Amino acid sequence: MFLNNPEELLWRIPALLIAITFHEYAHARMAYAWGDPTAKLQGRLTLNPISHLDPVGTLMLLIARFGWARPVPINPANFRDQRRGLFWVSLAGPGMNLLLGFAAAFLLMKFTSPGNAFHSFMVNVMIFNVFLAVFNIVPLPPLDGSKMLVSLLPKRYLHYYYAVEPYGPFLLIVLLLFGLLPVFLVPISFFIIDLFRFLISLLIP
Repeated sequence: MFLNNPEELLWRIPALLIAITFHEYAHARMAYAWGDPTAKLQGRLTLNPISHLDPVGTLMLLIARFGWARPVPINPANFRDQRRGLFWVSLAGPGMNLLLGFAAAFLLMKFTSPGNAFHSFMVNVMIFNVFLAVFNIVPLPPLDGSKMLVSLLPKRYLHYYYAVEPYGPFLLIVLLLFGLLPVFLVPISFFIIDLFRFLISLLIP
């Protein structure tokens, strides 16, 4: 239903590329900062969107605003501290998206008006980045939230995670097919957008 308006695609596609590219770049940059050169050696420490696109995941983002990019390869064995490194590398992608979403909300409130091209573009930048961040913190493999969870779990509970891990992608697909993820992800995303607007109104009246 999001592909019915060809004009809207002019703003949606570049906004989508920004969200995906910066998300994956943030993972690669953080991994490199923690001592893992794997992404850099494979050409993923770049802001070139072609290096990060996954065809199916990109199509899903365009259609339903839920999707994925090609995962950045990492080797936690290279991290100075494996558990802490895994947490911060996993958080970097959604964190970058939230920063971009906040920046877009700021520009929308302070420097744009409805009806012009820049406003339409920034609305898409804000929505895609916030939705991508919220989607990725779902604690199901292979999403970032699952890696954050495993990095925080006490070691005595890790076997529960590893027992569920092989079924994570299947569970994710089931939730998407039956429309269960949007039931809570959409309200959370718009709550974050409203929070951004509230904070911006406090910072700069």
